[in-house]
Amino acid sequence: MFVKNPTIILPEDPDTIVWKYLDLSKFLDLLLSKKLFMSRSDKFEDQYEGTFSEPTYEEIRKIAENNPKFLNYYKSHREKIVISSWHINEYESFAMWQIFTKNNEGLAIQSTVKRLQEALKPERKTEQFIGEVNYIDYKKEHIPFNDTFFPFLFKRKSFQYEREVRIISDVTKNNITVNDGVKIDVDINQLIEKIYIHPKSENWYKNLVIQLMEQLGFNFTIEKSDLESDILI
Repeated sequence: MFVKNPTIILPEDPDTIVWKYLDLSKFLDLLLSKKLFMSRSDKFEDQYEGTFSEPTYEEIRKIAENNPKFLNYYKSHREKIVISSWHINEYESFAMWQIFTKNNEGLAIQSTVKRLQEALKPERKTEQFIGEVNYIDYKKEHIPFNDTFFPFLFKRKSFQYEREVRIISDVTKNNITVNDGVKIDVDINQLIEKIYIHPKSENWYKNLVIQLMEQLGFNFTIEKSDLESDILI
């Protein structure tokens, strides 16, 4: 269930377009299970995920001198935060295709911030929040710690190209052990507005994706990639 948090910043326009690039197996898992996978925050490639900038860490370290549990809480808390990452962009991104898909295969889901909010309504076990990631200089800039989600809504400037919006959840109250992540219930038809198939994929692969969706009873709009357009001379 999506919950509004006044301290978490969202794009002003609810119709802001967001994308998720993924391989066919993950896409089929989403369709078959009608559940969205959310990764455990400390399993991301970025080792700084969920950590603090240097100025904030120094501030917390001083507090922790008299209360060691304070710092330990933030370290262990990363295991209980789960995240689904989406990319803000009016258009599809060549870079995102390169990073998140392999062998010229894969798909991109196009959605909007509003559709993400609506898609989360079937979930009843955990509360979901949506926030836009801030990109800062971790050596100089401060990350607030008056909200436990804030460390997970900041990243280093090196990752600015991601232009990320996150669905984020704290599963501490659920008293579950999170391995790589958790799956949450979603309304698939709300979540997905359009599908783009990898622009460099072979025709057999495109036909396979279309066939699989038809057999599963889905009729999502499939758009031709702008990166696949014919060259005009």
